Amino acid sequence: MTTTGTRGRSTRFAALIIASAAAVALTACGSTAKSAAPSNPLAPSTTAAKGSITIGSNNFAESNILADIYGAALTAQGFKVSYKYNIGSREVSYGLLRSGEVQLMPEYNGALLSYLKPNPPAAPTSTADTDTQLTAALASGLEVLDPSPAQDKDSLTVNAATAAKYHLTSSSSIADLKPIAKDLTIGAAPEFQTREQGLLGLKTVYGLTFAGFKALDPGGPLTEGALKNNNIQVGDIFTTDSSITTNHWVTLDDPQNLFGFQNVVPVGQTSALTPAAVSALNAVSAKLTTSALLQLDTEVSVDGKDPETVATAWLQSAGLG
Repeated sequence: MTTTGTRGRSTRFAALIIASAAAVALTACGSTAKSAAPSNPLAPSTTAAKGSITIGSNNFAESNILADIYGAALTAQGFKVSYKYNIGSREVSYGLLRSGEVQLMPEYNGALLSYLKPNPPAAPTSTADTDTQLTAALASGLEVLDPSPAQDKDSLTVNAATAAKYHLTSSSSIADLKPIAKDLTIGAAPEFQTREQGLLGLKTVYGLTFAGFKALDPGGPLTEGALKNNNIQVGDIFTTDSSITTNHWVTLDDPQNLFGFQNVVPVGQTSALTPAAVSALNAVSAKLTTSALLQLDTEVSVDGKDPETVATAWLQSAGLG
């Protein structure tokens, strides 16, 4: 069993990766439209005093937001920051990280571990175990910093009507579905039916047997539409999907960690990660929660706000200015 859940980060954005494959030569360079350090009211008057760092991001909004958060935090501490946005697939972004063309990337520990070790000898049992295995799998010269509590991973999410009917709240867990699962229909990607991180695990780990299953898509518009229209009452939705906020859905806690570990972590070149950089980035990780990341994603994808503006505002609100 891998650590990426039913689909994993790379599968979630497979369409984007395929679309960019024809332009690998271009994506290898990334987007440098904002190559200068972002305008940041938290930044001191003197920049580059502590060095220069190039931060990369993969080609989806959340990765760009995280890159901007890391960049603003480093700029505030006197680093000169440049960016390579929307690099593309992990094959390309990890290659740039190894070569040193990019010195820092926001990553997901479970997904990166699965990329580096598709068939690990044992599935990680905790965030710390995931990071230990990831550290061992990384190329020489790279390191993982502190993981954040924020995770972007598969979840069981119920729609507003179901939450109200059965008194489910943000404090509820998957285990709370045991007495009512027989009355609920769940929707997810077809492979969810036969995977341990799917119906099999939900039965063996949580004792859940649902009234029915609808084969839809991997957390995309089909699953979201079915959940919104109550064609399903439970859906496999990523924990930071903005549809959760806009539709007032409730994501259930996974206390047994059936869906693995997908903590947001900074991964970078050891040579660029000075003590000052490590301190600034670990401070970000200490404050970044799943609910905070969900809110940031919603502000960008739903409200149309600029990722850099959202990142800087969050740093201020977190007391990291």
